[in-house]
Amino acid sequence: MSDGGISRRGLLGVGAAALATMGIAGCSTGSGSGSDKNTVPGDKAGGEKKEQAKPIGDGSTADTGPQPHQPKPRKLEPGETPPQFVIFSWDGAGEVGNGLFPRFRKVAKDHGAAMTFFLSGVYLLPESKRELYKPPNNPVGASDIGYLKDGNIRLTLENLRAAWLEGHEVGTHFNGHFCGGTGSVEHWTPAQWRSEIDQAMDFVNKWRTNTGFTDLEPLPFDYKKELVGGRTPCLLGQGNLLPTAAELGWRYDSSSSGGLQMWPTKKEGVWDLPLQSLPFPGKSFEVLSMDYNILVNQSQNSTNGPAENHPTWRQQAIDVFYGGFRRAYESNRAPLFIGNHFEQWNGGIYMDAVEETVKRIADLDAKDVRMVSFRQFVDWLDAQDEDVLTKLRGLNVGQRPTGGWKTYLGADA
Repeated sequence: MSDGGISRRGLLGVGAAALATMGIAGCSTGSGSGSDKNTVPGDKAGGEKKEQAKPIGDGSTADTGPQPHQPKPRKLEPGETPPQFVIFSWDGAGEVGNGLFPRFRKVAKDHGAAMTFFLSGVYLLPESKRELYKPPNNPVGASDIGYLKDGNIRLTLENLRAAWLEGHEVGTHFNGHFCGGTGSVEHWTPAQWRSEIDQAMDFVNKWRTNTGFTDLEPLPFDYKKELVGGRTPCLLGQGNLLPTAAELGWRYDSSSSGGLQMWPTKKEGVWDLPLQSLPFPGKSFEVLSMDYNILVNQSQNSTNGPAENHPTWRQQAIDVFYGGFRRAYESNRAPLFIGNHFEQWNGGIYMDAVEETVKRIADLDAKDVRMVSFRQFVDWLDAQDEDVLTKLRGLNVGQRPTGGWKTYLGADA
């Protein structure tokens, strides 16, 4: 399906029981300024950009120096309560004309949040040039999410540029989103993942050549340096992706499913930051922290369920996201990872739920809450002492530290 529609192949091959309890993350085509609220107290965020742009390659991208609005991480002091990190991320990150990319850039700016946009590389490749894409184990030019219209490519470029300057991260969602059959990313080798990544980077680094657009500003970053993590289509194939990710020096991956609200570990030297199981109000099971997985459990794969159910489902989605936040905030302070798509499923209720969740978290006005990007979060992780991280990992889902944080992370702990 073009314009970022969800891959129908990504919905196949999943048992009813699995869908009922978790679902599988389908993806389609998705942010604002990181403010001082995102810094650790006592630190300063980055300033505005003043460096002169240095064009890279054909001028599709440019080196403009350090990214603005970046928090400066520091180590926790002995006995200090860890911040509550919340990471909102968007799969696909294409602006298809529904206004959702700029909407959530404004939401983020209004509430002091930074986000991660996992860009699908083919969203910068015109369909007329589809033969340039050679997906592993699939026909040349194939794409289960299709290609954007030229006007939507322009909007995507404009929003990506603005988002990065506002402090957000641009990661990757790779390209063709193949989730089923013999061509599925689940079966790709490390070498095939390398080919997919190289092509995704090429589509970003050569959009000017491929589109012929001459009146747009370059993306203000060197993507080879900017790209440090991603999320695979339908959360498949992480096992063979990780060796390639590690070889490329990636710092994290957010492709595994069924994670728990606990402090993360590394796999093959790469931070493993999975979507997480969150309480599902009114149900005896938990649901993966993504808009699509909530939809699966509400309207059984239909993106246009009965309108009379939308208000109830909207509130239920809010309760999933915010309930997951409260559970972590009031216990082990594990980071909360929420994944989304720029979609209008079931009347746009999941977009409303994300916006309401951001607002509720911001309205707490808590100095120990950080809505950050994945990159900013791993910056913080890498700044901590390993013994502190080990202690944090020792707390289970919903478990409060024995004796309180001052005792649990104290100098004598």
